[in-house]
Amino acid sequence: MSFTLTNKNVIFVAGLGGIGLDTSKELLKRDLKNLVILDRIENPAAIAELKAINPKVTVTFYPYDVTVPIAETTKLLKTIFAQLKTVDVLINGAGILDDHQIERTIAVNYTGLVNTTTAILDFWDKRKGGPGGIICNIGSVTGFNAIYQVPVYSGTKAATKLRTSSRPWTPWTSMIHSS
Repeated sequence: MSFTLTNKNVIFVAGLGGIGLDTSKELLKRDLKNLVILDRIENPAAIAELKAINPKVTVTFYPYDVTVPIAETTKLLKTIFAQLKTVDVLINGAGILDDHQIERTIAVNYTGLVNTTTAILDFWDKRKGGPGGIICNIGSVTGFNAIYQVPVYSGTKAATKLRTSSRPWTPWTSMIHSS
């Protein structure tokens, strides 16, 4: 099966910092229709830079903290779906590496991913006439080979890998990828 991002609507969670910003730049080279960035911190300079890369792609920003309850995520997704009508791809890229903040690391790296994914599945559910979609969870090599100096971070990335592989084909989605 061949898949192209041309003319697709993509939501990228944490698409403005570090790996996320670099990935957003690469996505814009693929002639998307819309790139919706959900991030905790607004970065107008980065958004302007992204818009300049490919002016044909509409880049939109919404403030979003992955640690909010599913109900808040669902409310935000309703706004996005009302605007775009459909979303083809969800990229979960939020992550922190701070084993001194155990609860926050788990909340951002794993619980946030689960909640965001769970919220979008209601919009994509093929059993309810939804279109399905693609979920891409950005992980880490520590999900495969833990680093003993950062066991909490490694554990959350292993959980991300297992969560992703436990739902490869569902009635809600076309496919789920992990990288």
